[in-house]
Amino acid sequence: MSIRPADVPPAGTRVPDAIAAVAGDDPLELVWCNEQGGVTARIERPDGAVFAKWNPAGSIESLRAEAERMRWLGGVGSVPVPRVLAEHRDAAGKLLVTAAIPAASIVSPAGRRSPAAAAAALGAGLRALHAIDVASCPFPAPEWAALAPVEDPVVGHGDPCAPNTLIAHGAFAGLVDLGRVGVTDRWADLSIASWSLEWNGLEAAEPSFWRAYGIRRDEARMAPWRALWEPPPA
Repeated sequence: MSIRPADVPPAGTRVPDAIAAVAGDDPLELVWCNEQGGVTARIERPDGAVFAKWNPAGSIESLRAEAERMRWLGGVGSVPVPRVLAEHRDAAGKLLVTAAIPAASIVSPAGRRSPAAAAAALGAGLRALHAIDVASCPFPAPEWAALAPVEDPVVGHGDPCAPNTLIAHGAFAGLVDLGRVGVTDRWADLSIASWSLEWNGLEAAEPSFWRAYGIRRDEARMAPWRALWEPPPA
């Protein structure tokens, strides 16, 4: 699986019709794009901001899977996640609309003001997710994480990169991008989350991540999981 860093849509990116229909006359900002051609917009409504996430037909990213996992996690109630407001599918693609959590990504300018707090929020979020009873989780591991033995099963994020953790007032505030949540090995998440601090310029704060999670860094346990994420040779 290749590493995909956080990105913002380039200037001139077209707003998908499905997102435009959700926004109506409300102001919107495209905030994310992925390699599948999907985009995410933040829409400012009078009664509160929402996010509209759209993937084109044929995308390997399943918004239905993400909605199912958010609803399940919302029912568990121990980890803040976005509330699903609507789903829509047509010939052009799929749309998922969720309520915004009043927080910012730990790699946003607001999150980067305190690298140690950002790294600690990443650790705290995974600790809370991993504390959920594994037996209660109806979802399997993501495809990439099923390629190595599960020795320490937890409810894992599956894509625990730093941009998918939110922070508010210096503390963990929520998780997003949840389409790969499922039962997997603890170190599948810890390996990639800690590595992603480096990708996002927060590597100096990594000790705060391990302290917040409450476990020691273990190179031997991280190595096989990181190997699964290394991009193929050029």
